[in-house]
Amino acid sequence: MIEINDVSKWYGSFQVLTDCTMSVRKGEVVVVCGPSGSGKSTLIKCVNALEPFQQGTITVDGSKVGGSKNSMNALRARVGMVFQHFELFPHLSIEDNLSIAQCKVLKRPAAEARQKSLKLLARVGLSAHAHKYPNQLSGGQQQRVAIARALAMDPVALLFDEPTSALDPEMVNEVLDVMVELARDGMTMMCVTHEMGFARKVAHRVIFMDRGRIVEDCAKEEFFGNPSERSERAQQFLSKILQH
Repeated sequence: MIEINDVSKWYGSFQVLTDCTMSVRKGEVVVVCGPSGSGKSTLIKCVNALEPFQQGTITVDGSKVGGSKNSMNALRARVGMVFQHFELFPHLSIEDNLSIAQCKVLKRPAAEARQKSLKLLARVGLSAHAHKYPNQLSGGQQQRVAIARALAMDPVALLFDEPTSALDPEMVNEVLDVMVELARDGMTMMCVTHEMGFARKVAHRVIFMDRGRIVEDCAKEEFFGNPSERSERAQQFLSKILQH
């Protein structure tokens, strides 16, 4: 579903990604982790062209990333993105946040879009909040709305960029529960996250990055079960996160 081949990216003279190669199969959940500044978020933003890259290729469901503006808009309509800070429209109701792109991008009739929106809000446990505005919801509720909004576009894959890092600890689980359910339903997912409990529970593979490079790409059982066989940098990372 997602193919990343020898991707490199620079900010001026600073190289933020170096020869990154990985793939995500249909129905697979891949967690991307690593220390701050390792290039995780930059890599995932390259997948749907939110960040340009200078070398290599990225293909999503057979479509090459980095083509014309029209092709990029079509790509983004098919690859859902859930951000760290929700990115909801503050002046629109929750229902309208879900419906607007369906109508404008997918050209869905308003009644059909509304029906889809309400169904998805029910799926994430927020039916009672359809007519509220984002600032009337908690952070966890807003992030669940953001997930429902991404699903409203009938995506072939979902990208998550640290979806719980801006949340209070009490709200993290309500978002992770929705993500776990999506994984169990077979959604293709690429997740940048520090939630190792989520990774152990639903990930098929773990990608570990450091200084812009993919250092580890292995099954979760290998990553967590055999830390002594990992790279020295991955061992340091695991020793810090697994002791708590």
